[in-house]
Amino acid sequence: MEPEEKKSYFRGMMDKIVTVANMEVFPSSKPKPEPVLDANGEIVPEVKKPEIINPFGVVDLFGRLKVGLQKTKEGLVGRIDTLLLGKKTIDADTFEELEEILITSDIGVKTTVELIRTLEQRLGRNELKDGEALRSALKEEILARLTAHHLPLEMSSKKPFVMLVIGVNGVGKTTTIGKLASRFSASGSKVLLAAADTFRAAAAEQLIAWGSRSGVDVIRHKEGADPSAVVFDACKAAVAREVDILVVDTAGRLHTKVNLMEEMKKIRRVIDREIPGAPHETLLVLDAATGQNAISQTRLFKEAAGVTGLALTKLDGTAKGGIVVAVSHEFALPVRYIGVGESIEDLRDFDPQEFTDALFQA
Repeated sequence: MEPEEKKSYFRGMMDKIVTVANMEVFPSSKPKPEPVLDANGEIVPEVKKPEIINPFGVVDLFGRLKVGLQKTKEGLVGRIDTLLLGKKTIDADTFEELEEILITSDIGVKTTVELIRTLEQRLGRNELKDGEALRSALKEEILARLTAHHLPLEMSSKKPFVMLVIGVNGVGKTTTIGKLASRFSASGSKVLLAAADTFRAAAAEQLIAWGSRSGVDVIRHKEGADPSAVVFDACKAAVAREVDILVVDTAGRLHTKVNLMEEMKKIRRVIDREIPGAPHETLLVLDAATGQNAISQTRLFKEAAGVTGLALTKLDGTAKGGIVVAVSHEFALPVRYIGVGESIEDLRDFDPQEFTDALFQA
């Protein structure tokens, strides 16, 4: 590169990056999508799944959900169907085998015991005549437990609406934030991202890449900086720019419970001081493939950070999708989003009826 070209190049880069003290604001640019980086700073190839088209030529979103939940359907409902197929009577052995299927499908011991007890009561009332009736009743009971805690996220009444996103490293937290930012921005909301995960290598760069793809600005500091300082600057910027939604990425280190609690408390104090009443949503991201580990993670983060909603990722790659029922029911938390694929459209608003239908329909 010639000297004049170098000057021009670096001048252009400086025009794009505004630095105020330690705060770096990375404005979005829309010409072409930037690559998404993984934890090692390497480019993640974009995976595009074939769209499922119905006979009228319209994208069948329910069909995509069924495909995404196929492994869970096979591991849970498929085994239940094998057990109950052709059964004319229901006995103790049937319930014992059903209990084993539910527990090994990560429905969770607590939820499974409650489900079996309820089904036994329905049998005692002569409601379950055969295997088909038991299958239908199980679907109803699972749906009832998901619906009991379901609550759509209402974001329009607060401005800026602040979403604090938490979760251990590797669950897809930053990717989930990027997909949410794309969705919010596409719906017409003015969005700002805060890269407060200052400990994981390349975390901020990954968020900046998503921001560039989505047309969303990102506030960041240098690696290793105090996360609360990033949050402070992001809150100031969100108010000054009159953004609609501020999404805060946080460090996912499960080092010690005490440190986690203190760090989260500090971040929440800063947010509440700058934007009274915020954060309005504390979203815990869980990897569905971890199964019962998601239970212990939910317990820890609920105590430490006041979780108000859940997002479960990677459901398309696991047969452990029963964990959706377990974490929601056991901790009385609404599932806000589920991830059933790589594309932005595959991060879906959770609908209990749609979820159970996708699992139990042929």
